Amino acid sequence: MQPPVGSKTSRRSDAELARLPVDEALPLLLEQHGNRLYGMALKLCGHPDDAQDLVQEIFLIALRKWHQYHGDARPTTWLYTIAARACMRKRRRRAGEPEHMESLTDLLPDPEDQIADLDVLNDPLDEHLRNEVQESVENAIAQLPMNYRMPLVLKEIVELPIADIASVLGIKAATVKTRIHRGRLLLRRELSRCLPQQDAPPPDHSRQMCLDLLKAKQESLDRGVPFRVAPEELCTRCEALFSTLDLAHEICDSVGHGEMPEELRAVLDRAFAEAGNTSVS
Repeated sequence: MQPPVGSKTSRRSDAELARLPVDEALPLLLEQHGNRLYGMALKLCGHPDDAQDLVQEIFLIALRKWHQYHGDARPTTWLYTIAARACMRKRRRRAGEPEHMESLTDLLPDPEDQIADLDVLNDPLDEHLRNEVQESVENAIAQLPMNYRMPLVLKEIVELPIADIASVLGIKAATVKTRIHRGRLLLRRELSRCLPQQDAPPPDHSRQMCLDLLKAKQESLDRGVPFRVAPEELCTRCEALFSTLDLAHEICDSVGHGEMPEELRAVLDRAFAEAGNTSVS
């Protein structure tokens, strides 16, 4: 049976979790990460049935290989490494998915472009507009090349730290950050196209300062900390850019808080219980 949220089991540290028998460890990992893994699988697979198959495969592999886990990595890192590898094995290039990502210059708004209406961004979006914006973000994720989609989903939906994503994917942290930053800008651009637009004055400081502020904003999103900058340091265009980045981030986060289907959870619970009965006998 799945341990209740807030139980003693759910508060165990990674080191304690690594010492648990499989029939205790896997239900806890399912409780803590099942919904986010399902949200990740939906964005990577594109179809609920495929997402369920992927999540089931992830946990069944973890079930079979738990005896090989000796705590040399965090249990969550180990689990998401299994997830990433399972996804890449199943990967089929989706229609419309490009082979390469656009350059940073192409992803940045032009100084002559209109910007998203700040009044709209400063108020809660009405339901119809929010649904349209969410659909645009999800479509943009699906259009990313997989080597950009995977780190972006692990960061924005699963909420893993940059260092953990680098470990999961076996690439440098700097490469992870570059791919996430460019992926965020693509989501922001597609989201912005759904919003009412307004004219804006030219930037009142240099292009380089705008780029430096954008880098600082991205770093704050990487670390999950507030972006602290004096209002007078932001031009109207930077304010709109950062507000749409925040909205894209918020929508990605909401995807990760979805619910795993109960039938999938029940299948995994039975598998974990059978593993426990086998180990006892």
